[in-house]
Amino acid sequence: MLITRRVEFSSSHICRNPQLSEEENVRLYGPAANINGHGHNYVLEVTLAGDVDPVTGMIYDLKDLKDVMMEEVVDPMDHRHLNYEVPPFDKVIPTTENLAVEIWTRLDRRFQSGPARLHTVRLFETEDTCVEYQGA
Repeated sequence: MLITRRVEFSSSHICRNPQLSEEENVRLYGPAANINGHGHNYVLEVTLAGDVDPVTGMIYDLKDLKDVMMEEVVDPMDHRHLNYEVPPFDKVIPTTENLAVEIWTRLDRRFQSGPARLHTVRLFETEDTCVEYQGA
């Protein structure tokens, strides 16, 4: 069985590869390459998989899942400039894809033991675009 919890956070970022020219960065990332950066109101959906506990009737307490998401993702990333304030994005280009992988890494360690396991991280950068990641 799967359960999903959603949270929102706002962050700014710049998508630029320092090894590329200005022209190449603009061609690849468009306006996201602007050195002043830009922001998004991200929507994060985290899905856990597991069996329903016969005692509690739950896979995992959704309030506890929200607490983990707040501690690992929202608190460190909300209203932050990812490139300057949130490692590893001082060295990794903070594309939505890379952000989803980092979120997975932060959350997965919290579900290594126990009945529920991390199944999917889905990160919406806009209402129309999202990245879904299910681990390596």
